[in-house]
Amino acid sequence: MQSANPIIRHKFTADPTALVHNDTVYLYTGHDEAPPGTEAYIMNDWLCFSSGNLVEWTEHPVPLKATDFSWASGNAYASKVIAHNGKFYWYVAVAHASIKGSAIGVAESESPAGPFKDARGSALVTLDMLPSHVHEKANLDPTVMVDDNGQAYIFWGNKQCFYARLKSNLLELDGPINKLDLPGFEEGAHIHYRNGWYYLSYGYHMPEKVAYAMSRSIEGPWEFKGILNELAGNCETNRPAIIDFKGRSYFFYHNGGLKNGGSHRRSVCIDYLHYNPDGTMQRVIMTSEGVQMAC
Repeated sequence: MQSANPIIRHKFTADPTALVHNDTVYLYTGHDEAPPGTEAYIMNDWLCFSSGNLVEWTEHPVPLKATDFSWASGNAYASKVIAHNGKFYWYVAVAHASIKGSAIGVAESESPAGPFKDARGSALVTLDMLPSHVHEKANLDPTVMVDDNGQAYIFWGNKQCFYARLKSNLLELDGPINKLDLPGFEEGAHIHYRNGWYYLSYGYHMPEKVAYAMSRSIEGPWEFKGILNELAGNCETNRPAIIDFKGRSYFFYHNGGLKNGGSHRRSVCIDYLHYNPDGTMQRVIMTSEGVQMAC
């Protein structure tokens, strides 16, 4: 039995992030609601699905909406969920209601399926915290990880990649916001760690392929390694998510593959990810068949 791409077919889903918890994969996605013929991003909430085999998916009640942040006006952009110390933290990009531009918030829950609630009551990152020359959507697509020393980091950005340390509560910045210069960086950052290497994958140029860089240290220096994923069908954007599950590695992304799909009606897909002996990643082969049942 295989998953078939796109893996969610009754709703438009975008910007995947995935978490493995108790032998279950939790998939969190954006939710494109633009009707056919409307070429604009209409995204009000995030969705949550879970699977024990990557083929059969269970949809959970909507765990979080953009307006669950009282300081936000809407726009449920790309996000990242992590588990830490028995809680689940959801870092999201939204439009701020009173400060110009996009902002990053964080919600928390006792359960991976939610419901989640605003953990701060205010934004973690706002546009006025960045250099004055950045554009209104500079605070997009956060990705977060806690390293083996217990230090948490957040990366994000649009056109320019930024990163900062987080305090141990995961709710506050711990030091300055830094810039990271990556070739062709557009948006959609995703960070992960494997066998002594940090990997930073991201949307590369526009329309977006996915490229990646590697480093022995999460604070760099980063070495650009090239293309990981080619242009996804019928869609200008991309956002990777990478997990290991039951002995194999997987690559989540989105395309415009469903009927009436496109750049504003996207759908999440999954294919295999392979590593070379030196730790570099092989280019992902996108398929319509998807992956076989994980067991």
